[in-house]
Formats: sequence, structure tokens, C-alpha cells
Amino acid sequence: MNTAKKIIVGLTGGIGSGKSAAAEIFRACGIEVIDADTLAREVVEPGQPALSDITAHFGSDILTAQGHLDRPALRKIVFSNPAHKSWLENLLHPLIAELLQRRLNATKSPYAILESPLLLETEQYKLVDRVLVIDVNQKVQVDRSVRRDGSDEEVIRSIIASQIDRAERIKRADDLVPNEESLEQLRENIEALHSKYMEMVTEK
Repeated sequence: MNTAKKIIVGLTGGIGSGKSAAAEIFRACGIEVIDADTLAREVVEPGQPALSDITAHFGSDILTAQGHLDRPALRKIVFSNPAHKSWLENLLHPLIAELLQRRLNATKSPYAILESPLLLETEQYKLVDRVLVIDVNQKVQVDRSVRRDGSDEEVIRSIIASQIDRAERIKRADDLVPNEESLEQLRENIEALHSKYMEMVTEK
């Protein structure tokens, strides 16, 4: 009789690496993906205590006319001031980690994916059994991010500088997927990993 052991795979990579595309391929394979960025937005929705704290600290200029967090405005502030960035992280990271753990515990697929750009920069890596890194060079990161977000190149480079060093990220990977080629190549690589993970969670 087969017995299944649930594993959690942490999916990470620098900005513009293609984490979201990889996550969509896992979803197409029937695997539940918990997105740390989505949960980070949940904890700062209108009415949440964290948004009140952020507004008190940074002022109402970081709110939209509708009372939501203006993420690009806040991003410009925190990535130009390490003290502001540290304050925000100390507020949000514990809240996000608690919510992540609850959502991961509720997953039903054979294994689950925790998609997080800050998996290795925070203690979120402690929530996972394996680390999967989607890797691209910095030029690709900048080009993709500017094209996708419309952000200026300086902001993107500040974000890259704030993230874990590429060599260190690769060093800590259990699985590494280069993503400088086509979406089809990424799909093939992710589907191969899916087969590997399915074998890992089923002990015969």
C-alpha cells in the first residue's frame, strides 16, 4: 500500500526571473500554490491593523484616493531608505509568515508550492522542505521587470540589490531551473520537476 508524505517546495528567484510563470505551470499540473505576495497584500487591505500602522508611520501619501495602499509609492520610499525598509519588514514579515503557515496547512494536493520572492531573505525558508530557484541573469531581470511593471530601471536595480545575492540564492537551491529561454522550455523543466516531486511524496 502506498503512503504519502506531504512536502512543501519553496519557489523563489529574483525579480523578473519568471517565478509566476513557473507557478502557473505547477497549477496546471494540479498542484496548489500559495503566493506570498498575494498574502502580503491581504495583510495590508483597508481595515487591517497593519495598514493603519503603515499610514501612521509613513503618512497618508502612501494611500490611494480609495484608501488602499499605494504600493509603488511605498516601494519608492522603502527601497531608498534602509531604516524604513527594516521597519516595514519587522511589521509585516511575522504577519505574513503566520498566514502562510495556515494556508499551507490547508492545502490538499500531493505536495504544495510556496511561491515567494523573499523565501531566502526571510525565515519563510523554514516553512519548506525543498528550495526551487528560477534563475536568470541581471540584464534579463531588469529588461523583463521594466517591460512588465513600467517601473524605472533605477527602482528595479534597487530591488535587485535588496534581494539575496544571485550566487548565494543558487548555492541554497535544492533544484535550479534556468529561465533565459522560451516559455516552452520552462514548461518542460517544471513538468519534469513535477514528476520528480510526485515520486518523492509517494513511498512504495
